[in-house]
Amino acid sequence: MCSWCWGFKPVWDQVRERLEGELGIVYVVGGLASETHTPMSDEMQTYLQQAWRKVTEHTGVCFNHDFWNLNTPKRSTYPACKAVLVARQSGLELEMYAAIQQLYYQKAGNPSEYENLYQLAEDLGLERQRFIEQIHSNEIDTVLQQEIILAEQLGAQGFPSLVLQYEGTTRFIEHSYTDVEENLRRIRSLLK
Repeated sequence: MCSWCWGFKPVWDQVRERLEGELGIVYVVGGLASETHTPMSDEMQTYLQQAWRKVTEHTGVCFNHDFWNLNTPKRSTYPACKAVLVARQSGLELEMYAAIQQLYYQKAGNPSEYENLYQLAEDLGLERQRFIEQIHSNEIDTVLQQEIILAEQLGAQGFPSLVLQYEGTTRFIEHSYTDVEENLRRIRSLLK
C-alpha cells in the first residue's frame, strides 16, 4: 500500500526478472501504518493524493483516483501486510502483493478492509475460512512484528527499499524508479 512501491513496480519487475538465477530475492513487509478503524484525516488524504500525482509525474504509473470518493480511507496497512504473509505460506506472496496493488491503485478498492482481502485470497485459490483464521491469528501478528523489526535492522528508511546481503555484509541500494539498467548496474557492482 505504498504509492512509491506501485510506481517502482514496472521497473522492479524487469530488474527481478533479469536477476533471476543470479541472486535470491526475499520480500519483507514494512508495516508502514498500524491497524485502525479510524477514518483517515482530510490532511492525510490530501497528502496521499498529492503523493499519487508525484509518483505519476516521476514514473508515469497511473492511479485510479476514484478510490478517494468510493471509500472511507484509513491509514491502516497492517491488514494488507498480514494478507501477504498468509499468502506467503501457500507460495502466493507475490500474487497477493500484486492483487492488493491492483485492488487499491487500479480498481479503487480498499485493502484496509478485511472483507476485500478475504475476497482477494479466495480469488487466488486460497480457502476463505482458513485464510480468515490465519490473518487474524497471533502467529501472523508475531511474524508481522518480526518483519517490521527486520526491515528496521536492514536499514529500510522508506518504501520501497532494496537491501543486499552478500558475503556477510548488508548494503542499502539507492535505486532508480525509472531506469532498469541503472538498478542492475548498482546491484551487480556490489556483487563484485
